[in-house]
Amino acid sequence: MGDDDETTQRSAPGPVAAVVVETPLAHLDRVFEYSVPAELDAEAVPGARVRVRFSGRELDGFVVERRDAPQHDGRLTPLRRVVSPEPVLTPEVLALSRAVADRYAGTLSDVLRLAVPKRHATAEKALALECPAQEPIPAPDPGAWSGYPAGPAWLRRLAAGEGPAAAWSALPGRSGDADWPAALAVAAATALSSGRGALLVVPDHRDVDRLDAALTSLLGKGCHVRLTADQGPQARYTAWLKVLRGHVKVVIGTRAAAFAPVHDLGLVACWDDGDDLLAEPRAPYHHVGVVLALRARATGAALLTAGFGRSLRVQVDVEDGALVPVEADAATLRSAAPRVTIAGEGADEERDGPSARAHIPSRAWRVAKDALVDGPVLVQVPRRGYQPSLSCAECRTPVRCTRCQGPVAVGAARAAPACRWCGLAVPAQGFSCGHCGSRRLRSSITGARRTAEEIGRAFPGFPVHTSGSGEVLSAVTRESALVIATPGAEPVAEGGYTAVLLLDAWASLDLPVLDAPLEALRRWMAAAALAREGRAVVLCGAPEAVALPAVEALVRWDPAWLASRELAERRELGLPPAARVAQLTGGRRALEEALDQADLPSSAQVLGPVPLVGAGARRGSGDGEADRAPADHHVLVRVPAAETAALTRAMLALKAFRSARKEADVVSVRVDPLDTF
Repeated sequence: MGDDDETTQRSAPGPVAAVVVETPLAHLDRVFEYSVPAELDAEAVPGARVRVRFSGRELDGFVVERRDAPQHDGRLTPLRRVVSPEPVLTPEVLALSRAVADRYAGTLSDVLRLAVPKRHATAEKALALECPAQEPIPAPDPGAWSGYPAGPAWLRRLAAGEGPAAAWSALPGRSGDADWPAALAVAAATALSSGRGALLVVPDHRDVDRLDAALTSLLGKGCHVRLTADQGPQARYTAWLKVLRGHVKVVIGTRAAAFAPVHDLGLVACWDDGDDLLAEPRAPYHHVGVVLALRARATGAALLTAGFGRSLRVQVDVEDGALVPVEADAATLRSAAPRVTIAGEGADEERDGPSARAHIPSRAWRVAKDALVDGPVLVQVPRRGYQPSLSCAECRTPVRCTRCQGPVAVGAARAAPACRWCGLAVPAQGFSCGHCGSRRLRSSITGARRTAEEIGRAFPGFPVHTSGSGEVLSAVTRESALVIATPGAEPVAEGGYTAVLLLDAWASLDLPVLDAPLEALRRWMAAAALAREGRAVVLCGAPEAVALPAVEALVRWDPAWLASRELAERRELGLPPAARVAQLTGGRRALEEALDQADLPSSAQVLGPVPLVGAGARRGSGDGEADRAPADHHVLVRVPAAETAALTRAMLALKAFRSARKEADVVSVRVDPLDTF
């Protein structure tokens, strides 16, 4: 036998295929071996989609390895067919998916369902296999990064092929080439100039549109792709294939883009880490920020977390030294930050009387009136709808539905009150408060539509635009107008807003979550940052007679101070993220059985079972199986953050044990359940 024959024999793929089968059952979360028929030998490459016989059914799967010999005794079942020889599951994405599954006590199948899009045969055939020639690009000018002392140095390290990790606090009031989309585009172009790829993840499609425009302006058309949920199946799969086949090396998108198979990854970036749109609502409920951090660590890519505010997750990494802050100096920040005032403070009450505490206080009215002279004014309202919550006019007890105990609201002007959950009408004339007997109703919260009516009457002659659930505006012009928006739906104004009014601050601070102060500040800063440099921002409805850290952080424009303060308190109290928490949801008896079956770390503290209330009680198991018993209770298992791996191993073992025993009652497991706190 010649040398060429020996080389061919050594490089030939083995006759055994190791396959990951798409099944949600935790006890089957492992690789299974199949024999490869001769006719499928060339197509059953690692990463290819296949169909296999499994437990009497045909299921989809991915080939992850070709082996020379099986690792277990017995006759192997042959592969049924190769769906596509395209190696869609790359080794890097497979390793990342496994790491995410382990981190969140999920199954690999759950992660792969989100990481690899469904096949579209037409897209595979239409896209050329050959990668087009790509000319090298020079490193761009620092642009907006010049406004931050550490910015140019971070870019130089990125251009040199290093992997610096940074937490960037973006300046407010910027537009054009100085705004955050342009800065992220420069970072992506810098990574591209070093011959590496870039992956930029943002919360929603409007952010993708802004980033898309910035990258097109800097790099030209065809140098990047976008991956979002609103794309059609063919468009999305075509974009994904362009990345897989190396046609482009820059990807922008929303949640699922975090798993895009970018070649030679050099930069991963995430904008607004605290936005709940970056938390996956399906099992294993991972957060994009954690996924990108895992990916950067595994590939050596640079990591950038950016935003106007700062989440606790980012603050932990900053204090641990894993992220280096990239911030403007004090003088630059003072000139860029808006002038924030609190309605009702100082001489407002003496001058304006009761109107100082109205839904739209007199100070806010005066600021808006003056600002409308030369441009649009943004009004942020924390709740959508008309009157989304009603209460008794005498004792202020919230009105609840007599059938399902849901909140009662008024959906439109002159509409009858009705339950927001089941739609049962509540006749206003027949209402009687169960606490005090009063027959009068009042609005607890004023929604965006009702606010638009009030402002339209207060400022006749000016157009009023609304942006919120059902109709979200992307942008508005420079014309003088009033823009009423709910948090996260604020349109970008050409040249910036001339003033920003933040109404009903108490409603944001009263969110029923542990992160309420940080979330309120994030919402306020996102709106205030859209104002022109140095313009006025009025916070209305802040509780009086008490110093609120979130309000102080807004006035000082210092989100890092609030995040540091909150983290110190969490560490003292043993709350996330200083501790790691897993939530088990199910029936009370099932939870008690699960706790007996679980091999928890010695440091674990079990809290519960306790009844679920509100949205959590209606969520169900969420693990892809029909509930056989009501998921009306939950248990929290808390361990120190250093014991994260031990906790997730215990949760994975518990899920596998109950799955193998085919327990009738489903117990759902979530690690880091954000909505529980």
